Amino acid sequence: MSAAKKQYQRAMEWLYIGCIVLSGSALVLITLIIPTGVFFRYALNSPLSWPEPASIVMMVMFSFLGGAAVYRANVHIAVEALLNAVPPGVRRVMRGGVVLCMVATALFMLVDGAKLCIATQYQTMAEFPVLSQGLVYLPIPVAGLLTLLFIIEKIWIGEPPATSFMFHDQAAELE
Repeated sequence: MSAAKKQYQRAMEWLYIGCIVLSGSALVLITLIIPTGVFFRYALNSPLSWPEPASIVMMVMFSFLGGAAVYRANVHIAVEALLNAVPPGVRRVMRGGVVLCMVATALFMLVDGAKLCIATQYQTMAEFPVLSQGLVYLPIPVAGLLTLLFIIEKIWIGEPPATSFMFHDQAAELE
């Protein structure tokens, strides 16, 4: 493998790790925020205004950055039954079509997500007046760009190597 490919793959590995760290952190925050809101509302009879919008902000980050990581790790939902039922030549064409659809989706997220961020950059959330709505939507174009970079990696280099961080959580052998 050329030095450029190795460097690109190493960069994609770090981007992947960043995606799962941010996505996982957002999920942990959601699991802390929601019970806090429920406790204050029902146990203390003093509802807070911020838990639901904060959870939505975290869910946007979790969904989109996690989605990019899921694509690179190849653990997304895929219907293999149809692929297995067709001849290899048709299968290759269908897989190429899937890649084109993923490129179109990533470009849509990148371009239209950026437009959404720009259009809402001066709007704020009532609960978080210092937080721009455009910033809340930023994970959409970022995830589009990351997914596009991961697609380029798969096309140019192939699947991530077995030494990738994504394979470190494999089940251990039990005796």
